Amino acid sequence: MVAKMVTRFAPSPTGYLHLGHAYSARMGFDAARRHGGTFLLRIEDIDQTRCRPEFVDGILEDMHFLGLRFPTPVRKQSDHMADYEAAIQKLLALDVLYPCFCTRAEIAAELQAAQSAPQDGAQPAPIYPGRCRSLVPEEAAARMSQGHNYALRLSTEKTERRLRDLGRWPLDFFDTHHGTVAVSPSLVGDVVLARKEVRTSYHLAVVVDDAIQQVTLVTRGEDLFLSTHVHRQLQALLDLPTPRYAHHPLLRDVDGERLAKRRGSESIRSLRQKGMSADEMWAKIGCEPLPAV
Repeated sequence: MVAKMVTRFAPSPTGYLHLGHAYSARMGFDAARRHGGTFLLRIEDIDQTRCRPEFVDGILEDMHFLGLRFPTPVRKQSDHMADYEAAIQKLLALDVLYPCFCTRAEIAAELQAAQSAPQDGAQPAPIYPGRCRSLVPEEAAARMSQGHNYALRLSTEKTERRLRDLGRWPLDFFDTHHGTVAVSPSLVGDVVLARKEVRTSYHLAVVVDDAIQQVTLVTRGEDLFLSTHVHRQLQALLDLPTPRYAHHPLLRDVDGERLAKRRGSESIRSLRQKGMSADEMWAKIGCEPLPAV
């Protein structure tokens, strides 16, 4: 029996949505509609220092305005921290995590010294140079007991070794634009999966959520393509199903810059206040109007 298609749109409420978000949501919505599946909305709000309730309300209002319907209640990551802690504990038991005590400034300085900073967005973040990878367990435990801040990083070396032992290596995933892609951990390095104060991360939470919600097709921007190399490793380690992926091109403004909250791209909320209709917004990004419900 073929599983029913389930897609999702998973914004972070750190600002109001813009048309790039609308385009990404529409990709998932249309895929589910074509296959008689389900389109989900998920609120990725683990960053409680930047996420705000008014932005959650704004997401719901914009989705309704655009005609994008989804089941309720909507999953909010901040309500499910126990799910992510359970995953962390399983990864610790597999001995594929290690504590890292480096500050962002220290990592940046080491990368600069090694002249290995990322170029033109070729990777989602600078690849961690491995400064804490060789810490002996006793020293790491002592620093943690003394209250030092730390992050838990996924060791790509230990992950590959563990998955080989389990008969789950090599790994790949299928993307509708790229075909079958072989997982290459060296493209992303040892990423952070949790911190001392926040026991999860985007990478971990999204993998756990997609499995719990039985997502079968992940539609998202091509800027997250390399992150899939991390997510596929986590799926294999946690023995979770692997969805198909569709990484779509990003919408760009007249200057060729990608639409983004941090660049001040005009929000859907602002366009609504100026009197632009949902049909006009869809037309602006090359989408057909949605039928009235």
